Amino acid sequence: MASLPPESLCPEVQHLNPEQTRRMERAQWVLNSPDPPGIWHELVGSIRETVFPSGNKFCSSSTKLPRASPAASFLKGLFPILSWGRNYKASKLKNDLMAGLTIASLSIPQSIGYANLAKLDPQYGLYTSVVPPLIYAVMGSSREIAVGPVAVVSLLISSMCQRLVDPVADPVAYRRLVFTVTFFTGTFQAVFGFFRLGFLVDFLSHAAIVGFMGGAAIVIGLQQLKGLLGISKFTTKTDVISVLEAVIRSLHHTWYPLNFVLGCSFLIFILVTRFIGRRNKKFFWLPALAPLLSVILSTLIVYLTKADEHGVKIVKHFRGGLNPSSVNQLQLNGPHVGQAAKIGLICAVVALTVCLYPVNPLVQEAIAVGQTFASIKGYRLDGNKEMVAMGCMNIVGSLTSCYAATGSFSRTAVNFSAGCQTVVSNIVMAITVLISLELFTRLLYFTPIAILASIILSALPGLIDINEAYNIWKVDKLDFLACFGAFLGVLFSSVETGLLAAVTISFAKILLNSIRPGIEEVGRLAGTDSFCDISQYPMAVRIPGILIIRINAGTLCFANASFIRQRWVAEEDELEDNAKERIHALILDMSSLINIDTSGILALEELHKKLDALDIKLGVANPRSQVIHKLKLSKFVDKLGMGWIFLTVCEAVDACLAAKMLGA
Repeated sequence: MASLPPESLCPEVQHLNPEQTRRMERAQWVLNSPDPPGIWHELVGSIRETVFPSGNKFCSSSTKLPRASPAASFLKGLFPILSWGRNYKASKLKNDLMAGLTIASLSIPQSIGYANLAKLDPQYGLYTSVVPPLIYAVMGSSREIAVGPVAVVSLLISSMCQRLVDPVADPVAYRRLVFTVTFFTGTFQAVFGFFRLGFLVDFLSHAAIVGFMGGAAIVIGLQQLKGLLGISKFTTKTDVISVLEAVIRSLHHTWYPLNFVLGCSFLIFILVTRFIGRRNKKFFWLPALAPLLSVILSTLIVYLTKADEHGVKIVKHFRGGLNPSSVNQLQLNGPHVGQAAKIGLICAVVALTVCLYPVNPLVQEAIAVGQTFASIKGYRLDGNKEMVAMGCMNIVGSLTSCYAATGSFSRTAVNFSAGCQTVVSNIVMAITVLISLELFTRLLYFTPIAILASIILSALPGLIDINEAYNIWKVDKLDFLACFGAFLGVLFSSVETGLLAAVTISFAKILLNSIRPGIEEVGRLAGTDSFCDISQYPMAVRIPGILIIRINAGTLCFANASFIRQRWVAEEDELEDNAKERIHALILDMSSLINIDTSGILALEELHKKLDALDIKLGVANPRSQVIHKLKLSKFVDKLGMGWIFLTVCEAVDACLAAKMLGA
């Protein structure tokens, strides 16, 4: 950057020596930096970035592409298929076709099982594997994510909705409530993405998700005992104690062991095929086909042996055909609309967390879900656009008899392994499921419930990650507390209690770190201009007569201003007592401070008054744009003096030493 001409500096600065002049000039860089954008400007900018993506923002002026019209940018941002669809080659269709057929073979039995878990008729699971994947194929930016119903969201819906409406006593009202919840789920997801509020999902930390998913997997597994044992009457509660009590009570009544034998036999078959598929990657298709083969074989066995007459529970009711409209079934003015919105918010956060932020590191490597597999394929996945796509597909799904859908771990793994090239594999899957709804639903009348239970059980081991929980324990005990709290909450109370425990502990950790930030005394590393924490680098040297303090906090605000004020006054008093010579200056390194509020400014003013009374100078080094902007607005810069704002700690030290020599 070019130097300012001398006449541009104030008169009292022009008589300084060249080094002091350059220092004052660099201070002007800090003081005259552009004002940060306001809240409204940031909000409008975030929306513009979502709907009008600037794909060539990082290109040089010589390589910029021709700028598209706003309408074209909007449509390409909202519908990525308009960008990649023009370059789609027939050579990719073969891979996408094979991948789509493969994940369809897995999606059909899983969708039926997950609909049963959500306390819905089987066809609604298949409906959810038709419309949402088609909408995502048009609006989504991921090439590998396979969309449809998943176990965790199905459990959330059934556990919370059945407290409002009994799915057995009034299945129509229950179904309407589920569609309404799905509508709110999609609405919240779209709003999160449109206003770039993806950070809200981060309140479910990685550790909390590990605990929540582990507890949910066990709860889902226990729920499947009803189908696996052929139990007719079962508890509506999800906690482990209530479920085990229901199982023990049912064992004293009539139950049919044929359900257990049939379910366990095919569960072993599915697990064996999965083991073979993992040992030999050439047989990746075998575990994908195993659930569908299990459904076909078990249905034939029941039909030929008439096992349903001997106590084997079967699906029976199965309505085929295209997705019927459910627009008139939404209850946006009903008595449960508030509860439906709450459930929708929870489902929105969990569905996005499951889809965009995978839990198991081993699963991440094999599945490449969300952002991880996008990096493997060499393209960037915009989480906010993914939220918009997920939200829109659930909104449309709620209007076409679907319940909440998201990206599936197991189906995405198969899609990735099958060599899918684009999201066309989702279109192929949806068409295949639609054909099955039209032609083959009558053949599934004799499908045993125990097989659906075994299919769900086979998908659960990937949700439990004991190794990761152990790693969390080793690295961060507070993180493990969030993990364990979520696990116990889901297991012994309810799904929402586990979520609440996870969010509460994670939020408490954030507050604790914010209220008690780090205050470091900084010293210079010999022979360099680097200043480091003395406690971390004992070789760092204190500057005689100067106390340098770094505030390791993102924000100096009402929550931590009092604590920070006490800490730096204590630091100053301690060094006054122990130092061989008097402290002449206190330098605050604000390089880590991103923002400040009025409480933080008041703390600075109080510190300045106290130091001024002791004839100790206060200097501020490297303040960020938000910080210096608010310090100027509050007139603190005027009180401190322009000469005590510095670009770097090194310049602040040099200025203090020069002032000390002049004073001497």
